[in-house]
Amino acid sequence: QVQLVESGGGLVQAGGSLRLSCAASGSAFSFNAMGWYRQAPGKQRELVARIFTGDRISYADAVKGRFTISRDNAKNTVFLQMNSLKPEDTAVYYCYAAGTVRTYWGQGTQVTVSS
Repeated sequence: QVQLVESGGGLVQAGGSLRLSCAASGSAFSFNAMGWYRQAPGKQRELVARIFTGDRISYADAVKGRFTISRDNAKNTVFLQMNSLKPEDTAVYYCYAAGTVRTYWGQGTQVTVSS
């Protein structure tokens, strides 16, 4: 059974940095894509960043130039380095891993940016 375990969320002041990690276990194969979504209170879940096999990467416009996604394929782990954080980045961040048949989700980690 595949499980995604996230870590690294927390409270930070505006302008600060956080690094999120997501480790996938229970799969003998690498995933086609891994990445991060976020959901702020009262808003829909939105894509933040994703990285595909072969290292093709895409970012939401709101985070370009501030966030960096990376991946350790050998460990099925994905990271999100978040710099220059803004209060509007406050949300629950969810890791996902897209397999051949289905997509898996982490439990979410809270990121709160104070002004």
